[in-house]
Amino acid sequence: MEIKNVKDEELEKSRHSLAHVLAKALMQLYPQTKLTIGPAIEDGFYYDIDLEQSITPDEFKTIEKKMQEIINKGEEFRKEVVSKEKALQLFENNQYKTEIINELPDNEEVSIYYLGNDFFDLCRGPHVDSTRRLQNYGFKIHSVNGAYWRGNEKNKMLQRVYCYAFKSKKELADYVSMLEEARKRDHNKLGRELELFTTVDYIGQGLPILLPRGAKIVQIMQRFVEDEEAKRGWQLTKTPFMAKSDLYKISGHWDHYKDGMFVLGDEEKDDEVYALRPMTCPFQYQAYLNKARSYKDLPIRYDETSTLFRNEASGEMHGLIRVRQFTISEGHLMCRPDQLEEEFKGCLELAIYMLKTLELYEDASYRFSQWDENNREKYIGTKEQWDEAQSTMKKILDHLQIPYVVGVGEAAFYGPKLDIQIKNVFGKEDTLITIQIDQMLAEKFGMVYTDKDGQKKTPYIIHRTSIGCYERTLAYLIEKYAGAFPLWLAPEQVRVMSLTERNNDYATEIRNQLFDLGLRVDLDIRNEKIGYKIREASALKIPYLIIVGDEEEKTKTISIRGRGFENKSGLILSDFIERLQTEIKNKKYS
Repeated sequence: MEIKNVKDEELEKSRHSLAHVLAKALMQLYPQTKLTIGPAIEDGFYYDIDLEQSITPDEFKTIEKKMQEIINKGEEFRKEVVSKEKALQLFENNQYKTEIINELPDNEEVSIYYLGNDFFDLCRGPHVDSTRRLQNYGFKIHSVNGAYWRGNEKNKMLQRVYCYAFKSKKELADYVSMLEEARKRDHNKLGRELELFTTVDYIGQGLPILLPRGAKIVQIMQRFVEDEEAKRGWQLTKTPFMAKSDLYKISGHWDHYKDGMFVLGDEEKDDEVYALRPMTCPFQYQAYLNKARSYKDLPIRYDETSTLFRNEASGEMHGLIRVRQFTISEGHLMCRPDQLEEEFKGCLELAIYMLKTLELYEDASYRFSQWDENNREKYIGTKEQWDEAQSTMKKILDHLQIPYVVGVGEAAFYGPKLDIQIKNVFGKEDTLITIQIDQMLAEKFGMVYTDKDGQKKTPYIIHRTSIGCYERTLAYLIEKYAGAFPLWLAPEQVRVMSLTERNNDYATEIRNQLFDLGLRVDLDIRNEKIGYKIREASALKIPYLIIVGDEEEKTKTISIRGRGFENKSGLILSDFIERLQTEIKNKKYS
């Protein structure tokens, strides 16, 4: 089943029109401004400008006021089509506009949009007929960031003025309120406050340091994933972090992905050039190639907890969601054509099981990423091979009734894929889990099996992740739970604290009992006021706090603060342990 994205064309047109209003306001307030481009985006619009003076937040209200003045005048938008030569004359003092115009064919006409009689801009449109149409809209400048002209870091750094825009002031207020709540859950902020990870400038962008609490969560997930994969017939491998360029030339990564790799050495000077691996597939294929294979051996399922390295652009880095070194639950499955659908289904069921266990399933969406046959240099293989792979995958997805949208041009260079995507708290969508169908790399590496008829045949390969990138998953979980992780994932499940120094031995005894049962428990017997200890532990969102004083020690009971307990006294420790063990076993947020 294919679901099309439905755009609100009127809203998009209005946002684009507001971008022109912003541009006109900027030109009136800062006449030395050089305009570049100003598109509508998901929550409003932006305009990139070349202006030596930096626009600061103190100036936002002044710009908004000027925009409102233009809107209130009811100025009309008017389109005029001119020759390329005329357009170059109109924008002769703006090198950004002339660069765009010069890229057009000589005989192509250029559209110009006027706003009133004193402002015009290079634009394809469409626009509203008059700013009167924008009078009820709510808009707000929220930030000014640096942006390279055309996204190329070799070009000049511009100022990108971002603005929210919605059909009413109430919609704008609701959206801003939602963002304020999102910022409280932002993993990049909350993850540092909860001592889960940090970053260091002199280590580099996209290279986070997982602190003990964050590393513990990743370890828990990794052990859980590997155990679950083993139950489903996956065999663990461990392969090198780097390889000679020879390997990547066979797979095609050297020709199609080299810019995204960290290369060690100089091809022109060194006899051997190495590169850190951006993915595990060509390495795991060597396990398949280690001996001859028969149709009876298939399917073969290899998995690995893989550390990978990708040379992402510096502007793309974001906390744990977009990084340059990451760890992933990667697997490759070799099967016969008659096994393909069942094995693909098994990979999908594994992914869905993981999403449901992590309580991310309801947040997931599906994207069928296909090749772009008009841009064939991005891919290996023939049109016939791509048609076969994509039609096979479509048949499987439709048969499994997966509600997907199509992403043309988003396939891997060697095959189509199903991307399972999750939105962060700000609404930006990233891929968490991928399942791909591929026969082309098997051919490249000479991977074959002997079929029933004695003929050598090429297996299908399914590339898949089961939980995706652990760092990215951790980011989504921080935001999902606002840092208050379910008990089975919490890095510290219980903290035991003494009310006075007299109770230190009893607190230590309780801590040791819990620790011996495998619970993640810490002990706080510092000579501090109990209120201070509780506040400190609560700030780390530890699920349960056990507090013991003279009364608890006398009656051999405990007092609890935590989920489901405001302040419960007189509990028997064994009863509380049973509650903990049930909650952990169920892997559900209580």
